[in-house]
Amino acid sequence: MLTEGEVARLLDHVEGGARLMVALLYGAGLRQAECLALRVKDVDFAYRQILVRDGKGGKDRVTMLPENILQPLQAHLGKVRALHRRDLAEGYGEVRLPHALARKYPRAGYEWGWQFVFPSENRSADPESGVTRRHHVHPDTLSPLDRLQQRRAAYRIEAEVTWSPGRCSPA
Repeated sequence: MLTEGEVARLLDHVEGGARLMVALLYGAGLRQAECLALRVKDVDFAYRQILVRDGKGGKDRVTMLPENILQPLQAHLGKVRALHRRDLAEGYGEVRLPHALARKYPRAGYEWGWQFVFPSENRSADPESGVTRRHHVHPDTLSPLDRLQQRRAAYRIEAEVTWSPGRCSPA
């Protein structure tokens, strides 16, 4: 585990959406895949919790939403909502739904709650259906490990940093 100070120094060197993702990885104990697949409806600001669906072992679990992430996450979701509205206006705005939900609820993929918390900047064709939609950000967004390892001394972090494929932890 990294100390609180080491996590703070690490966050000082990560920018943009990746910073918020790393804060969730460490603060909420999310795994990389869980963070990327996080949907808007699974973040509960009132109860300050995150519902992780289909996590390790295919199980759902609830984890805390750290206090220091509330404001930045709400601001981020405001930008994501504007992006979703623009997609809808341009005739897009659908996300891929898990399992057979798309057959059961054909319009649910357009709803705000089903959107990814960390959507990709660009729309692309779904490899299975061919439908153009916005997916979650690419996992490489959270994989600056080479740069982190090279500059670890600058962060004054003693432990090696890794967050793939499981939870964040020293190597």
